[in-house]
Amino acid sequence: MDEYKRSSHAVYDIKYHIIWVTKYRYHVLRGDIARRVRELIRQGCEARGITILQGSVGKDHIHLLLSCPPSIAPSKILQYLKGRSSRLIQDEFPALKKRYWGQHLWARGYFCATVGNVTEEIIRNYIENQTSEKRNDIFRIDD
Repeated sequence: MDEYKRSSHAVYDIKYHIIWVTKYRYHVLRGDIARRVRELIRQGCEARGITILQGSVGKDHIHLLLSCPPSIAPSKILQYLKGRSSRLIQDEFPALKKRYWGQHLWARGYFCATVGNVTEEIIRNYIENQTSEKRNDIFRIDD
Protein backbone atom coordinates (compact mmCIF):
# COMPACT_ATOMS: atom_id res chain seq x y z
CA MET A 1 0.00 0.00 0.00
CA ASP A 2 2.97 2.31 -0.48
CA GLU A 3 1.46 3.84 -3.62
CA TYR A 4 -1.66 5.00 -1.74
CA LYS A 5 -1.90 8.43 -0.17
CA ARG A 6 -3.51 9.14 3.16
CA SER A 7 -5.55 11.95 4.65
CA SER A 8 -7.08 12.08 8.13
CA HIS A 9 -10.11 10.02 7.05
CA ALA A 10 -9.22 8.41 3.75
CA VAL A 11 -6.73 6.22 1.93
CA TYR A 12 -6.76 6.95 -1.79
CA ASP A 13 -5.09 6.79 -5.17
CA ILE A 14 -6.94 9.14 -7.50
CA LYS A 15 -5.36 10.20 -10.78
CA TYR A 16 -6.82 12.33 -13.55
CA HIS A 17 -5.66 12.84 -17.13
CA ILE A 18 -6.60 16.44 -17.93
CA ILE A 19 -6.29 18.55 -21.09
CA TRP A 20 -7.49 22.07 -21.80
CA VAL A 21 -6.88 24.45 -24.70
CA THR A 22 -6.47 28.15 -25.31
CA LYS A 23 -9.47 30.02 -26.61
CA TYR A 24 -9.67 29.86 -30.40
CA ARG A 25 -6.68 27.44 -30.20
CA TYR A 26 -4.32 30.41 -30.63
CA HIS A 27 -0.65 29.38 -30.34
CA VAL A 28 0.24 31.79 -27.52
CA LEU A 29 1.90 29.41 -25.04
CA ARG A 30 5.51 29.97 -26.08
CA GLY A 31 8.69 31.22 -24.42
CA ASP A 32 8.19 33.29 -21.28
CA ILE A 33 4.41 32.87 -21.38
CA ALA A 34 4.70 29.05 -21.43
CA ARG A 35 7.22 29.06 -18.58
CA ARG A 36 5.05 31.37 -16.49
CA VAL A 37 1.89 29.31 -17.13
CA ARG A 38 3.79 26.17 -16.04
CA GLU A 39 4.92 27.95 -12.87
CA LEU A 40 1.39 29.18 -12.08
CA ILE A 41 -0.06 25.69 -12.56
CA ARG A 42 2.63 24.21 -10.30
CA GLN A 43 1.88 26.82 -7.61
CA GLY A 44 -1.87 26.26 -7.87
CA CYS A 45 -1.53 22.49 -7.59
CA GLU A 46 0.84 22.73 -4.64
CA ALA A 47 -1.53 25.09 -2.82
CA ARG A 48 -4.40 22.59 -3.17
CA GLY A 49 -2.42 19.44 -2.32
CA ILE A 50 -2.46 18.20 -5.91
CA THR A 51 0.58 16.36 -7.26
CA ILE A 52 1.60 16.77 -10.89
CA LEU A 53 2.80 13.34 -12.01
CA GLN A 54 3.47 14.42 -15.60
CA GLY A 55 2.68 17.50 -17.65
CA SER A 56 3.40 19.49 -20.76
CA VAL A 57 2.63 22.92 -22.11
CA GLY A 58 1.89 22.86 -25.84
CA LYS A 59 1.56 25.92 -28.04
CA ASP A 60 -2.21 25.89 -27.60
CA HIS A 61 -2.95 23.44 -24.77
CA ILE A 62 -2.04 22.12 -21.32
CA HIS A 63 -1.73 18.37 -20.75
CA LEU A 64 -1.54 17.04 -17.16
CA LEU A 65 -1.56 13.81 -15.20
CA LEU A 66 -2.58 14.73 -11.66
CA SER A 67 -2.94 12.90 -8.37
CA CYS A 68 -5.35 14.62 -6.02
CA PRO A 69 -7.25 14.12 -2.77
CA PRO A 70 -10.83 12.80 -2.93
CA SER A 71 -12.17 16.03 -1.45
CA ILE A 72 -11.51 17.96 -4.68
CA ALA A 73 -13.74 17.40 -7.70
CA PRO A 74 -12.09 17.53 -11.14
CA SER A 75 -14.35 20.44 -12.14
CA LYS A 76 -13.11 22.46 -9.14
CA ILE A 77 -9.48 21.68 -9.99
CA LEU A 78 -9.97 23.01 -13.51
CA GLN A 79 -12.00 26.00 -12.35
CA TYR A 80 -9.21 27.00 -9.99
CA LEU A 81 -6.25 26.33 -12.29
CA LYS A 82 -7.77 27.88 -15.41
CA GLY A 83 -9.21 30.92 -13.64
CA ARG A 84 -6.13 31.80 -11.64
CA SER A 85 -3.66 31.22 -14.46
CA SER A 86 -5.74 33.19 -16.98
CA ARG A 87 -6.10 36.19 -14.72
CA LEU A 88 -2.45 36.32 -13.62
CA ILE A 89 -0.90 35.59 -17.02
CA GLN A 90 -2.93 38.35 -18.70
CA ASP A 91 -1.90 40.82 -16.00
CA GLU A 92 1.76 40.00 -16.57
CA PHE A 93 1.64 39.95 -20.39
CA PRO A 94 -0.42 42.90 -21.68
CA ALA A 95 -0.25 41.65 -25.30
CA LEU A 96 -2.51 38.76 -24.26
CA LYS A 97 -5.09 41.17 -22.86
CA LYS A 98 -5.41 42.73 -26.32
CA ARG A 99 -5.81 39.35 -28.01
CA TYR A 100 -8.21 37.97 -25.39
CA TRP A 101 -10.28 41.08 -24.81
CA GLY A 102 -12.89 39.24 -22.72
CA GLN A 103 -10.20 38.13 -20.24
CA HIS A 104 -10.75 34.48 -21.19
CA LEU A 105 -7.42 32.90 -22.08
CA TRP A 106 -8.77 29.34 -21.96
CA ALA A 107 -11.59 27.75 -23.93
CA ARG A 108 -14.66 26.80 -21.88
CA GLY A 109 -14.33 23.04 -21.97
CA TYR A 110 -11.76 20.49 -20.94
CA PHE A 111 -11.00 16.76 -21.15
CA CYS A 112 -10.80 14.66 -18.00
CA ALA A 113 -10.40 10.90 -17.61
CA THR A 114 -9.62 8.81 -14.58
CA VAL A 115 -6.48 6.72 -14.55
CA GLY A 116 -5.87 3.64 -12.47
CA ASN A 117 -4.24 0.27 -12.07
CA VAL A 118 -7.52 -1.61 -11.71
CA THR A 119 -9.89 -2.16 -14.61
CA GLU A 120 -13.66 -2.04 -14.40
CA GLU A 121 -13.77 -5.80 -14.98
CA ILE A 122 -11.53 -6.49 -11.96
CA ILE A 123 -13.72 -4.31 -9.71
CA ARG A 124 -16.90 -6.00 -10.95
CA ASN A 125 -15.39 -9.44 -10.26
CA TYR A 126 -14.18 -8.36 -6.82
CA ILE A 127 -17.61 -7.05 -5.81
CA GLU A 128 -19.41 -10.04 -7.29
CA ASN A 129 -17.19 -12.53 -5.47
CA GLN A 130 -17.53 -10.97 -2.02
CA THR A 131 -19.95 -13.74 -1.04
CA SER A 132 -20.06 -17.38 -2.06
CA GLU A 133 -23.63 -17.00 -3.38
CA LYS A 134 -23.86 -16.16 -7.07
CA ARG A 135 -26.49 -13.58 -7.88
CA ASN A 136 -27.11 -11.67 -11.08
CA ASP A 137 -27.87 -8.32 -9.43
CA ILE A 138 -25.63 -5.32 -10.13
CA PHE A 139 -26.28 -3.64 -6.75
CA ARG A 140 -27.11 -6.24 -4.19
CA ILE A 141 -27.42 -6.49 -0.42
CA ASP A 142 -25.23 -9.07 1.28
CA ASP A 143 -27.13 -10.72 4.13
